[in-house]
Amino acid sequence: MQNNDSYTVTKILLLGFQDLQHFKIIFFLLILLIFCVTIFGNLLIIVVVSYSRSLHSPMYFFLTQLSFSDILLSTTIVPNMLHVVLYEGRSLPFIDCLIQFNFFAVSETLESLLLTVMSYDRYQAICNPLHYSSVMDLTLCLKAVLLFWVIAFAATLTFIVTLSQLQFCGPNIIDHFFCDLDPILELSCSDTFYVKLEDMILAAPFVICPFMAIMVSYIYIIFTILKIPSTTGRQKTFSTCSSHLAVVSLFYGSLICIYFFQTKENVKKVLALFYTVVTPLLNPMIYSLSNREIKQVFKKLKSKIC
Repeated sequence: MQNNDSYTVTKILLLGFQDLQHFKIIFFLLILLIFCVTIFGNLLIIVVVSYSRSLHSPMYFFLTQLSFSDILLSTTIVPNMLHVVLYEGRSLPFIDCLIQFNFFAVSETLESLLLTVMSYDRYQAICNPLHYSSVMDLTLCLKAVLLFWVIAFAATLTFIVTLSQLQFCGPNIIDHFFCDLDPILELSCSDTFYVKLEDMILAAPFVICPFMAIMVSYIYIIFTILKIPSTTGRQKTFSTCSSHLAVVSLFYGSLICIYFFQTKENVKKVLALFYTVVTPLLNPMIYSLSNREIKQVFKKLKSKIC
């Protein structure tokens, strides 16, 4: 037997869900169905927005990027998860574990930035409508999104480099269905203080500040809506941002719940399942079902195909 000083983790064993037993196949098929619907739904949003000139606006452009982010998250987590569920665990190289966490972190960072700029778009549309077209220029929006992708990859890669400097000496078992940060750090026999510190520092510009910006935007939006004299006018104005508000609630609600229940392993798995598998499914549904313009374009596209 090797001692911990000489042993270096090269493979990771993901345990996944060990208590499924007779429900394994049903759970596998359910997750597979969710994955297929998620990919189809998000691709449909991208196609519909690209197809219709009436949807070539900043809000819908950001929505397509949110769909790309959801596809990235779903394809990063679910295929590996399906293998874990079907075979009651999976062994994978440690570098693959880090790569999975890297793309997971990129998608989460990108979604946070996109939701922030989408709230700013709604703020400009409702609170500053006369200058909306000049402020929310499509070229500027394109540059902003490209910058978001670069920032997300750069920040995450920097963190991964720091994480990879730790010594991992086992055990090599992760009681989870994907490689999240906390389970990875539990494998380390090095001092993880600086990694956790960097994680907290990165949380400020990519989680806390975006959340505060969204809250401030909606405070202004609510005050502006309340000034509208007619009930119909208030309802119509609020409907333009209700979808975004629902998606923001899903995203940050999951993060807040995970923070409060971080010591309970089974609860963490359920919450992680929600924000990695269910949220990418719900996002396109929320926008497509509650958005009249998208539904109209979808009907036109469907009739044209038929």
